[in-house]
Amino acid sequence: MGTDLANRAETPPQSACALVLRACVLAVCALLVLACLPGAAFATGDDEGDATVPNPSAGAPASGAAAAQDGTVADGEVLVDAQGASATLAGSPFALAGFSRAQVGSNSEVGDGYAGYRYYASNAPGSVAVIAADTCVVVYVPPEVAQAVGFDKASSEDQAYFKSLLIALDAENAKGGSVLSRQDNWIFSSEPVVTYKGVVFKFDQELKAGQYYATVIGEDGSDITDTDNPAHLKLDHADFGMLAPAADVQVVAAPTGIDAFVAFLAGIDLSPLWVTLKTTLTAIVFIFILGLAAAYFSLRIPARAQDVADSIFTIPMVLPPTVCGFLLLLAFGKNTPVGQWFMDIGFPLIFSWQATVLAAVVVAFPLMYRSARGAFENLDPNMLDAARTLGWSNGKIFFKLMLPLSWSSIAAGTVLSFARALGEFGATLFLAGNYLGITRTVPIAIYFEWMNGNIDVAIFWTVVIMVFSFVVILFINLWGRRTTKYRRGVEG
Repeated sequence: MGTDLANRAETPPQSACALVLRACVLAVCALLVLACLPGAAFATGDDEGDATVPNPSAGAPASGAAAAQDGTVADGEVLVDAQGASATLAGSPFALAGFSRAQVGSNSEVGDGYAGYRYYASNAPGSVAVIAADTCVVVYVPPEVAQAVGFDKASSEDQAYFKSLLIALDAENAKGGSVLSRQDNWIFSSEPVVTYKGVVFKFDQELKAGQYYATVIGEDGSDITDTDNPAHLKLDHADFGMLAPAADVQVVAAPTGIDAFVAFLAGIDLSPLWVTLKTTLTAIVFIFILGLAAAYFSLRIPARAQDVADSIFTIPMVLPPTVCGFLLLLAFGKNTPVGQWFMDIGFPLIFSWQATVLAAVVVAFPLMYRSARGAFENLDPNMLDAARTLGWSNGKIFFKLMLPLSWSSIAAGTVLSFARALGEFGATLFLAGNYLGITRTVPIAIYFEWMNGNIDVAIFWTVVIMVFSFVVILFINLWGRRTTKYRRGVEG
């Protein structure tokens, strides 16, 4: 039983939305599954003391009174509010509130000297602070706070309660970053200065007026993030919050299961979807017309000129999208004659929705052009000459003969161009930027949501674009197959 609880305690709490969305990704390829595993944090029995009391080796089982105390803690489930700012645990006399996580800090000098690598805590002293590094987790609980809530840093039971609360909140706010584990080397202290293996951790440091920090520095005042430093320490992140009596903290837990998924969908900003649809549908019209026109034109010019035209029309397909975006920016930027002309007529092109259309057209056009040209080249020239002898004009030959006979290849080119425009990222970001509701398309939204740690939202948009692409491509393929009946009738 103890081993099972320990294994469960090592697994960080996960959001129900993340599990549901990850199941949706698999559903695109197989079956749609909604899996919801409510997050829970359980305690184990490590007997760990403060900075002056060494911890037992990682994973060592608790024994005696400590094991009995931790057993009661392990039976509880941490309740985390929907905002991930507060947590309570049944049986715990205290709760954690006002939680925040600092993924990175600053290593610049403050005032006249170097104060160490610092994390901003709050605008007032008295916050509970936790600094996570590769070799230890240092926990600072101000003595007045500990006294107010009845927290004993030397008590294994109080430590277990605190770990359960902190691990749950830390995992909830990790956003893809590393999370704390009960097996880490925990050091609890009520002193604002903790020294550990040549490294000094300082808390409640007012480095700027009204701004309090937690800092990490070498005993000799050196930079411990320097890999050449003998006391080098790899810092991960810092957590801050307030300990409060459990009765004073009311936690409204986040919904689970279907309710969590519905709540997640209700909070999604759908503007990237509308921008993507508007951009792609507009772009595919231009791509279709320009691709057919370019293919028809390139076949009616001299052979030597055809090679040059073909290279010009095809080059966007082999260039990296960022290069295409950069060249478009050079051509239509505000400092160019063309860009200035657009501004003079009250139609600034750069960083506008029209720029997203332009970027999609440029990068997807070669696919349409190559498909159409290949289809036209495969037509029997004798058949076209026979149509001319019957008095058909070039326009009639194109619309009544060339298009129907080439439609299967043209439909395939349309599908490929649509998919390319739908997934365009590099050139769009370069030329149009990332403006919510204006130029943020689904691919751009996926990237920035992932960069911001919103993995659930990134997965949601990934599922949306995969499903949408599948439906559209299937529709066009079925439509293209139906239209080829005309070709089979002509050939018969």
